[in-house]
Amino acid sequence: MPRPKRDEQFDCSEICIVHAVQRCVRRAFLAGVDQATGKDYSFRKEWIRRRMEALASVFGIDVLSYAIMSNHMHVILRNRPDVVEMWSDEEVAIRWLRVFPGRRMEEHLAEPTEHEVKTLAGDAERMAEIRRRLSDISWFMRSLAEPISRMANKQDECTGRFWEGRFKAQRIVDEAGLLACSMYVDLNPVRAAMASGPEDAPHTSAFDRIHAGQGKQIESAAFDLKPVPTDEAAKQIRETPVDELRKEKATKRTPTGKRIRRDGWLAPLTLSPNKLSSDSEANRDGIRASNRGFLHVSIREYLRLLRWTARQSVAGASEKLPKSLASTLAGLGIDSSMWRDLVWDWQRYFGKSTCVGSPESLREDAQRSGKHHHRCQKAASS
Repeated sequence: MPRPKRDEQFDCSEICIVHAVQRCVRRAFLAGVDQATGKDYSFRKEWIRRRMEALASVFGIDVLSYAIMSNHMHVILRNRPDVVEMWSDEEVAIRWLRVFPGRRMEEHLAEPTEHEVKTLAGDAERMAEIRRRLSDISWFMRSLAEPISRMANKQDECTGRFWEGRFKAQRIVDEAGLLACSMYVDLNPVRAAMASGPEDAPHTSAFDRIHAGQGKQIESAAFDLKPVPTDEAAKQIRETPVDELRKEKATKRTPTGKRIRRDGWLAPLTLSPNKLSSDSEANRDGIRASNRGFLHVSIREYLRLLRWTARQSVAGASEKLPKSLASTLAGLGIDSSMWRDLVWDWQRYFGKSTCVGSPESLREDAQRSGKHHHRCQKAASS
C-alpha cells in the first residue's frame, strides 16, 4: 500500500505536529562508522544538527524533538502559519533568500542585499507562495536534506543519493501521543545501545535540554536576518578578491556571532499556563519560530520520566514507576502499566501508522478527515 499524499496528512495553512523520519540510502551508515570501509562519518551528525538549527531560525516551524542516528534521523516538527502571518514582506523575503539565494551574478558573495529583498517583497503573488512554503514541513525537510547530500557527495567525490527517498511522516493528534513519540525519539540512541542514558546521547533533543540545564552554550548557527546594504555589497565585491570572499564564506561558522543555550533553538518543552491558545508567542531573537511549549509537563518531570523509561530496556523490568510520574501519565489519559511497552515497542504500535495518538483521538481524527479509520489504527488500539 503506497504512502498517503502529504496534503492528506498535513496542511501548511493549519498548525499541526508531525513526526518525520529520514533514512540514508540503503540504510547505510553514512553518518556513522561505515561497516564496509571502517571510515567514521559521525561528524556528519553535527552537520545535520547545525543545518536544522539554521533552518529553525528562518522557517515558521518549531523543532520539538530530534535524534540523529548513524543511518537515519527523527524529528518532531510543528508548523506555525500563524507566526509566518505576522512577518512583514521584507522579513519573509530575507528569510527565503537566506535559504534559497537563487542565481546571482556574484554567487561567491551569497549575501542578500537590500535591493534583492525589496524586489522580492514587492512581488505579491510570489510572497504569498513563499509564506506558504515557510510553514510547510515538506519544504523544511527538503531544505534540510538536500545540502547535506551535496556536502557528503562532495566530500566522498561521488554522485547519487544520500537519503533513500522522501521522508516518512506521522501526524501526531494528541498530547499523549506527542509525549510517547518525543520519548521514543529521545531514546533512540539508548535503544540502539549507543548510549547508556539520555545524558550520554549527543545529537538528541534530550541531550541538548539536559546540558542546557547545566549552563552549557553553543555557537549559534542561526541565519543573520539583516540584508547587506546594496552599496556596501558593491564595494565589497570591488575591493575584495573573489578567492578571499569565497574563503570567508566557507569559514563563517557563526553568521550572527551569538552564543545561545544549547537548547535555545528548540521549542521550549513546557506549555505556559498563562498563555492563551491564540497567542502565537512568536520569537523575536531570530533563533526559532516561537517560544510556545508543547507539553503540559515540566522539564524536570519529563527528564525524570525519560530516565526511568530508559532503565526499562528489558521487557518485564520490575522497577516501579514513582507515583508522581504515574499521576503525570494519568493526567494525559495514559495507563502507566503500558507506558514501558508503548515507548520501547513503538514499532509494534505505530511503526506502520500514518497517525500517532490514543485510540479515541485516532478515531476522531479519521472522522474529521472524512475517513473510516487511519492506516494501522487497529495496532495502536491493541
